[in-house]
Amino acid sequence: MRTLWMALCALARLWPGTLAGCAEAGRCCPGRDAACFVRGWRLDRVYGTCFCDQACRLTGDCCFDYARACPARPCIVGEWSPWSGCGDQCKPAARVRRRPVRQEPRNGGAPCPPLEERAGCLDYSTPRGQDCGHSFVPAFITTSAFNKERTRQSTSPQWSTDTEDSGYCMEFKTESLTHHCALENRPLTRWMQYLREGYTVCVDCQPPAMNSVSLRCSGDGLDSDGNQTLHWQAIGNPRCQGTWKKVRSTQVP
Repeated sequence: MRTLWMALCALARLWPGTLAGCAEAGRCCPGRDAACFVRGWRLDRVYGTCFCDQACRLTGDCCFDYARACPARPCIVGEWSPWSGCGDQCKPAARVRRRPVRQEPRNGGAPCPPLEERAGCLDYSTPRGQDCGHSFVPAFITTSAFNKERTRQSTSPQWSTDTEDSGYCMEFKTESLTHHCALENRPLTRWMQYLREGYTVCVDCQPPAMNSVSLRCSGDGLDSDGNQTLHWQAIGNPRCQGTWKKVRSTQVP
């Protein structure tokens, strides 16, 4: 390549104007643009029509200086926004976060990653602060990461942030689940892939999901005899659901 460049420079001194390229023409075009061309040397050492569009890398007809004149610039994104609130109260909904584009990709640079993420959520109180957790049947489950990102005070005003009740864990043995659970591949719902028939899972019951009066979670199966089939549904994908049976109840350390 260095030898070719020196040869072209020497040729330019003999015939001014023969080294015309993308930089001299001031051209850099996205995609495939048949009008984005100049007369000059191509990378394959052929003089004639050469292109300054992004597709020339694939067709092999770029001008000799395309890489320098039109460098690839990747997409650059900003930080994630805070999570929005749940889209609705007292029923499974979705929360959203977004991030802005700081720099658009150019000249074949890396495309932008996802700019929006959605995750399931469930508010346990009405807009007036009334507890509505008792109405949730079947049991709605989500990843523990959701509980780390919310505060008891903001989600359920009935709970004090200094409450000493740490909740309890219900162990269930999964009996069945729909195939939709295994199809989840979104970053914040990927945990559904790990649900398996015959596995024992521990489901935490903690505020604000815990009723502030009964200190119970709806659908916890605490009163079942162990032979009763109970139903559950994943928050974030209503088609991911199934059945399980209670094994035992344990305290959360």
